[in-house]
Amino acid sequence: MSPAYVGVDVGASRTKAAVLDADRNLLGYAVKKSGVDFSATALECLRESLDMAGRSETDITYTVSTGYGRSNVACASETKTEIGCHARGCYHYFPRAVTIIDIGGQDNKIIRLDTEGRRTGFKMNRKCAAGTGAFLEEMASRLDIPLDDMDALARRSTDMVRLGSFCTVFSATEVLENIRKGKNIADIVKGVFFSMIQRILEMDSLSEDVVMTGGVVANNPYIVTMTEEQIGRSVLVAPYPQLTGAIGAALYAIDAARADRTNGVKRKI
Repeated sequence: MSPAYVGVDVGASRTKAAVLDADRNLLGYAVKKSGVDFSATALECLRESLDMAGRSETDITYTVSTGYGRSNVACASETKTEIGCHARGCYHYFPRAVTIIDIGGQDNKIIRLDTEGRRTGFKMNRKCAAGTGAFLEEMASRLDIPLDDMDALARRSTDMVRLGSFCTVFSATEVLENIRKGKNIADIVKGVFFSMIQRILEMDSLSEDVVMTGGVVANNPYIVTMTEEQIGRSVLVAPYPQLTGAIGAALYAIDAARADRTNGVKRKI
């Protein structure tokens, strides 16, 4: 059995695990709600991704953890920042100068990479939930619709409702007001998507090719289409946008294992 390299990305909202082989092929993965016990969820994701890959824990050569709860992954050989892992995961699929837009459950990021994959710029929205998955969850709750229905609804809009505020609290008030006025739900949802995109675009200008990642992108691909319309050019999306950080962590695991072999280091997994 060929060795397995694991990346575990413990986000505030979702935990992701990815298993790669030595040739950097994705063998297995898992995504679960992080919940309140990050360690237990990380272990569940690890075992589920290994099961998909047809591997066991004894086949793991090296594990790297990342994300908000990266210190809660007991099996991790080392940790890396989520910024670095998202950058590494994107550069794996798009080895060129890119600007990454990552939309997560609790924050969003804009990361700039040069032609060598080195980070040249970075900005993160930490002070407000607007532009994040939490914002969409709140809006879905206000509209009394399943979160999974928002993408399809936005696509059916014929007269988008524009929301004047980027703030989650004020946007929720606007949504309720538009419901009271009898506005079409699909038009409101598209307005919510538009507000989210505008909030992200105001963070920084976008240069080079743009890559979008994150769970929000994975579950709401229409946001990519709307972003393309706003910036006037095509947007790239990695094959597994929600797994980008975990894949980046697994790529670091491959590098670390090779460095250990070169230096004659033996680790207990």
